Amino acid sequence: MSDKPKNNQAEQEQQPQKLREPQELQASPAPHATPTGPRPEPIRFFGTTWLNRDGNYTARRATVTVGSFAALAVSCLVLRLAYEGLQLAAVGGFVSILVVVMFATCSALAFGHTWGAFTKRPDPARQSSLRGLLTIGFPGSLTAYFLRSLKEAPGESLHREEYTTARRQYDRRTAKRTKNPAKRHRA
Repeated sequence: MSDKPKNNQAEQEQQPQKLREPQELQASPAPHATPTGPRPEPIRFFGTTWLNRDGNYTARRATVTVGSFAALAVSCLVLRLAYEGLQLAAVGGFVSILVVVMFATCSALAFGHTWGAFTKRPDPARQSSLRGLLTIGFPGSLTAYFLRSLKEAPGESLHREEYTTARRQYDRRTAKRTKNPAKRHRA
């Protein structure tokens, strides 16, 4: 037997594929041009759905609200277990009160910091210096996240304000001129 018929068949099978490739490329829709101008910044758990409140935005917000409330409940349970551990260890009343005051203070400060971060960008240097306090006051951060998610996606108003400002500036920069300034008549 000769190899020529097999090779011819293989070549004939490959040729129609080669001919189909340009047709497939022509038949496929052209890729959309990338949008010009500023792009919205994604928010954790929401992506960019906050912009038009589409793409299961409401379901995501409900999920974030329930999830943050569940995390808050678990964190309170953990703190209660830690407090009961202190009671079992019989460390004394002063230490128990000190721990409760420390967690309450750190939680209040973390709540204020987190709530403020939803309306204006926090300073990165201050954020890194408060990392320990925010870690100890995690119930306060979770409470702020939960309460804010009842109103909107946490951080949405900040991102919306920044996006609107950037969009306005972009539109102003790219607006077409009505007259050619080089042809101005001087009186």
